[in-house]
Amino acid sequence: MNELLTVLLASLRDGYVQVSAFVAVTVLAFGLVQYRTDGALISAIEDNERLQVLFGGLLGLTPGCGGAIVIMPLYLRGTVSFGTVVATLGATAGDSAFVILALAPEAALYAYAVAFAASVATGYLVDSVGLGVSRVDAAVARLSPAARPDGGTAVNGGVTPNPAHDYCGPAPTHAHEAGPDRRSRVLTPLSHLAHVTWWGTAIAGLGLGMLYLLRGGPEVTLTLGIGFDGLFTVVGIAGAVLSLYLYLIGRHYVGEGEIARARDSFRSTYDTLTHAAMETSFVTVWVLVAFLVYEYAVLLTGVNVATFAATAGILAPIGGAAVGLIPGCGPQILLASVYAEGGLPFSALTANAIAQDGDALFPLLAVDARAAVVATIYNFLPAVVVGVALDLLWGPVFGMAEFGFGVL
Repeated sequence: MNELLTVLLASLRDGYVQVSAFVAVTVLAFGLVQYRTDGALISAIEDNERLQVLFGGLLGLTPGCGGAIVIMPLYLRGTVSFGTVVATLGATAGDSAFVILALAPEAALYAYAVAFAASVATGYLVDSVGLGVSRVDAAVARLSPAARPDGGTAVNGGVTPNPAHDYCGPAPTHAHEAGPDRRSRVLTPLSHLAHVTWWGTAIAGLGLGMLYLLRGGPEVTLTLGIGFDGLFTVVGIAGAVLSLYLYLIGRHYVGEGEIARARDSFRSTYDTLTHAAMETSFVTVWVLVAFLVYEYAVLLTGVNVATFAATAGILAPIGGAAVGLIPGCGPQILLASVYAEGGLPFSALTANAIAQDGDALFPLLAVDARAAVVATIYNFLPAVVVGVALDLLWGPVFGMAEFGFGVL
């Protein structure tokens, strides 16, 4: 029982200081850009048709799903190409990027660079030559006749760089109503207090996390005190508990109720801070789940995940790509955590980075399911090709076939 409790507390602490504190800074930075430019970024993407695929890949490359979510409604409005959607979803680093950036920055540099190059190339090929999109689109239509009739870039039997959509009702947008969806005399002020306190732990956690990295990622004792180990433990557990509160309760009284939603802009700096805190809390919850699943699985079963993955051989990158087909960031965070623990080869991480769409696929699924399925197919194929190539060709030469490549 003591060992189970130790694993729980250590996971709460490490997940917050090693990952969440860095997530907070990245999400806040992206939000401040949106706030200061008041949506100018969106206009720049829509007005530069030739560079849309590149812009989409760059937005997808930003950690988290916010950048990628911005692109989906633009496609539904008919102002960006389907190749841009493919490039954006393929380059999407998702929330799992925060885990890899914090625990294996060298691996993140290579994996996301490869994912970006492969996705942008695929996007430009889709827009320029089609790559058989119309046939895939028709095949998906036969499998899912209830889906929207457009999907893909197949419009009027041809492939066009900017498909025009004709949906019923007003054009969908990625802007949405902001503000809390509940009010309470007790929980509203309590949630605001928790939000402000959370940012205090985030700043302290960022400092401790940077110091931890500068020290080379040493083993930190689970203890209380005013030394580095004690502060690491106190700040980490406090921040994780506050994150759980904000995700489960506080977001309804301070935030926007819903999470994983991009916005054109924000009303104020405090609104930007609130959005960043709620999004980071969502990531924190999934990071903790991933850490606990892995640690408890090893503790209770004695299974060596690395040994199991090693027996998979070339199936490892294919499996990584297959996990990427699952919408959402939870499964991807789990896979990233296993990689950071030395349980998967680099080829599997890279294949997953290309195939995963994170939360960005949900807006597209809701309005144009066929387009979402077609885009997923066009991301899965390069993910498998690149992953297998890394495993067979470049892995043995550059050491990328090794488990734990780039892990601190």
